[in-house]
Amino acid sequence: MPVASRLRPRSRSPRPRSRRWVWLVLAGLLLSGGWFYSRHQAQVHRYARRAYATFGQRYLTGHEKTTMLAGYSVHGIDVSAYQGRINWPLVANHQVQFAFIKASEGITLRDSRFQRNWRGAKAAGISRGAYHYFQPNYDAARQANLFTRTVPLTAGDLPPVLDVEHAQFHDVARMRQGVAIWLRLVERHYGVRPILYSNYGFYQRHLAGHFDDYPLWLAHYDVSQPRLPASRWLIWQHSDEAYVPGIRGTVDFNVFQGSLARLLALRIPAPAPAKSAKR
Repeated sequence: MPVASRLRPRSRSPRPRSRRWVWLVLAGLLLSGGWFYSRHQAQVHRYARRAYATFGQRYLTGHEKTTMLAGYSVHGIDVSAYQGRINWPLVANHQVQFAFIKASEGITLRDSRFQRNWRGAKAAGISRGAYHYFQPNYDAARQANLFTRTVPLTAGDLPPVLDVEHAQFHDVARMRQGVAIWLRLVERHYGVRPILYSNYGFYQRHLAGHFDDYPLWLAHYDVSQPRLPASRWLIWQHSDEAYVPGIRGTVDFNVFQGSLARLLALRIPAPAPAKSAKR
């Protein structure tokens, strides 16, 4: 080895300092992760369950069952094409007493399984109703027209439902005006007051105090009871990740506030018999 090479000072290894930075970064990530988890524990658990359900979808049999919510005697579901083919007689055998079925969305979309689900629920003896998913940036009158042309509500059916939760709209006042138009036109068509559906956050921010004359179907998850007074809501959607035999995959779970007799009293009444003409 040359003399110059032997006399060259050795450079110090940067490893100890690099390792300290790695440990500091890891500690920071753990602390920030712990803080995030403590603040959003329910949401983290929820997304984890949804991911597990998605990856495990192929292994489901359609006979999985979620325990019904305690404290309520009237239970129901709401479905759309997302649930696929439904075995309605099997659903009816597991304490499902009512079902709301997606009929339409926006100004052109008809749910591809609406007619099949509509017939199947009735044949199974389940009280049925239909809902429209409201798109606030489209003409409300055209949306009402699409729903009424799609849904043949008759005596014995539950009132129509407007699902209002789409957060992308240009102006809240115009959105409320559109909701009011849909509700008014649909009520005029069927002769029965519609039910308004929304989730808790959207309802509190945009709808509370504006549609109090309409029955409220409230979606509110990961709580023991809705935060709204019991006098304010009629139906509570307490889960969107439940299982009912007859449906392969998750489905929304709902409870009705009251007895089965009260639910049945909401149904569209049969027309009064025509009075015979006097001689």
